[in-house]
Amino acid sequence: MKRRDFITLLGGAAAWPLAARAQQTMPVIGFLNSGSAGSRGEQFAAFDRGMGEAGYVDGQNVTIEYRWANDDYGRLHALAAELVRLPVEVLVAGGGPVSALAAKAATKTIPIVFTIAADPVKSGLVSSFHRPGGNITGTGGLTSELDAKRLELLHRLLPKASVIGVLVNPNRPAFEDELRELQAKAGDMKLKLVVQKAGAEGEIDAAIEALTRQKVGALLITADPFFNSRRAQVIAVVTLYAIPAIYQWREFAAAGGLMSYGPSIVAAYHQAGVYVGRILKGAKLSDLPVVRPTRFQLVINLKTAKTLGIEVPPTLLARADEVIE
Repeated sequence: MKRRDFITLLGGAAAWPLAARAQQTMPVIGFLNSGSAGSRGEQFAAFDRGMGEAGYVDGQNVTIEYRWANDDYGRLHALAAELVRLPVEVLVAGGGPVSALAAKAATKTIPIVFTIAADPVKSGLVSSFHRPGGNITGTGGLTSELDAKRLELLHRLLPKASVIGVLVNPNRPAFEDELRELQAKAGDMKLKLVVQKAGAEGEIDAAIEALTRQKVGALLITADPFFNSRRAQVIAVVTLYAIPAIYQWREFAAAGGLMSYGPSIVAAYHQAGVYVGRILKGAKLSDLPVVRPTRFQLVINLKTAKTLGIEVPPTLLARADEVIE
């Protein structure tokens, strides 16, 4: 063997354990999500950017282990437990309060960051926004709570529509309480709500078709990660039956939906990435309060409105944060 080859061999042998040790010490982030890998959108790039602000890049100095429930909320507890056993340095819960609750049940020691959840105090995730307590924090509030506001905006767009269809996911925790609140709001507005349930992919088409048979004048797609995961399917069916509809996230309107109102899911995921980076840098959870959204986007797709033959009132257009033409 030539001396140069021998030195190279020795160098490689010495370097291998160092590389192995570096790989072993690379922090692992667990990412639990109620949706499917195919539903990944811009928000995940925003999460990466948030971590990047602290110098962490997936595959370089941190590893992200994803677990997807594929819209089967019943799998979340087992998937959360699987991530805890790896183990992980931080557990991120995306896809609504169902994921966050499963993560919280799985560990009382690993830091948990939820991307966005309806009133985390009311659901029992945290003690308060300012002092979450325990091992959990994130971005929370004003998702399903805004369904009543969406109903109001839909009524302002279509004041003559007195019968409104509502699509709900019966697998969502506390959906019945949220529906009662929505019914009360509809009563104040002298509107009749017709409710259809869809908790699986195969139920969405049938539920929307049933609403058209009941002659609804407009449709409210309630806030739920399942409907966001099935965004393309929901919009396709709503478009097929030409029903004016309002949605939770801007991404629905950008994909052809008529109108959306809510906080930014992209901003929420970015904040989660920032918090993960700070935790990896040594920040204490007690120093990381739950962040509440402060900006809510009303997005109107004018092209879709014209296709449906709807003339959007100038006052509503003036209020819109974004108009898609």
